[in-house]
Amino acid sequence: MKYLFIILLLIGTAFNVNAQKFYVSYKPSAYKGPFSGNVILYLSQKNENPKNETGWPCYRMKVKNIKPDEQIIFTDSCLSYPTLLSRIPRGDYYVQAVWDLNADGRIIGQSTGNMYNAPRKLTLDDAKESFALVCDKAVPVPVFVDTKYVKEIKVHSKLLSRFHHKPEYINGAVILPAQYYTEPKRHFPVYFMVAGYGGGYHHYSKTESTDTLASIPLDTVACIKVYIDGDCPLGHSTYANSDNNGPVGDAFANEFIPQLDQRFRTNGGRVIRGHSSGGWTVVYLMTHYPKLFAGGNASAPDPVDFHRFNLTNLYADNKRVEFIDWAKFGENKDLPEVYDKPNMAHSIEQIIYRGEQNISFDAVFGPKGSDGLPQQLFDPATSMMDRKVFEHWKKYDLTQYIIKNWPTLKKDLDGKLRVSVGNEDNACLNFAVMLMEKEMKKLGANIEFAYYPGNHFTVVTAAYKKAQDGFLLKKYQEWLKLNKK
Repeated sequence: MKYLFIILLLIGTAFNVNAQKFYVSYKPSAYKGPFSGNVILYLSQKNENPKNETGWPCYRMKVKNIKPDEQIIFTDSCLSYPTLLSRIPRGDYYVQAVWDLNADGRIIGQSTGNMYNAPRKLTLDDAKESFALVCDKAVPVPVFVDTKYVKEIKVHSKLLSRFHHKPEYINGAVILPAQYYTEPKRHFPVYFMVAGYGGGYHHYSKTESTDTLASIPLDTVACIKVYIDGDCPLGHSTYANSDNNGPVGDAFANEFIPQLDQRFRTNGGRVIRGHSSGGWTVVYLMTHYPKLFAGGNASAPDPVDFHRFNLTNLYADNKRVEFIDWAKFGENKDLPEVYDKPNMAHSIEQIIYRGEQNISFDAVFGPKGSDGLPQQLFDPATSMMDRKVFEHWKKYDLTQYIIKNWPTLKKDLDGKLRVSVGNEDNACLNFAVMLMEKEMKKLGANIEFAYYPGNHFTVVTAAYKKAQDGFLLKKYQEWLKLNKK
């Protein structure tokens, strides 16, 4: 048996020597170095710039003190998804490598300062050829172009800078109504719009259209709209205080909002709405900082009751209940039969190790690991749950948070929150909403719940948005009566 093991090891080693290899380096013009961190190799048969979109095959290496022009080698020994480099289907691929400085941004391939190579189209065949990739480019700092009615807001956060030991900011886009200029002495309410996972405020850059000039959000009330996206290196911060992302909620409440009020003519009235992760943000902020807002609408929020985290009961189940293949939202609709499924030892989120949806949940709800990354609730190989990690998650079960804190929350929260969702939500988020509603009725909490036909995406119809804005308008008008000067 001993000799058989040695023979198999030698065969495996020999196979690895002859397998496809990628020699990757970076130029001093892109980064002075040395580099320590993770390097990602992206391949795609469809996407000409594979680094810009999560897809696979993809591979990761962690390296230390690599100097400019020094090569690292991607082989079968690196972390891989969905299979080893030597076993991916033969054919033509676009290939890019990225050296992740982890300085800024959710998407590794688009994060400021990261070094990468221009996409190369290569043919992988049985010749076991080796390729060299030279990363001579660096992702530039994104530039937001202000217009008359749309302004970027960047607020330096002392709280987050202290936590991360580097300068940190909370950013967003401010969309002004036409009346902001035609009535220069008038002050306006603020309508916060929170993006879901993957949204970005930079899409408002250079924007100046009739849509941004309209007063539609509060119907007949002109308001200042503020679009915030929660974008952070680990995913979506949901503006929650966490062990991994830092005191984002406190920074938003105590630093961002005061600066917004100082820089723009606001009147103190605030409403907030968000969808998906943005919807969970609304429930979190409304329940943790209820005095800040006149009202909030949470649309299809991420799980607000952990008795149904998608289809998993985190309090009773020991293993994740699979419900959906999130890869279907990306380039690859199905796992091709040509991939060697038994060798999928890693999940894609072990390769794209930050910024993905499940990592985003772990970052907000979970503790920080010894490697500096969020501890995972579910083992990526077995889907088994880590009960110690879940103990940390429990304080982010918003249903239980409201129940526990209702005696102090009631005065400032009662009647100000609405939760809406589709009855056929793709991620089964409606089940958690239904459980929250049941518990709120027991509690006697005046929180409105509304259910509509449609899934996570199709639920947002004109009627759906009208009901949402109608609720927020009503809450603002109630606030205005109480705060007339």
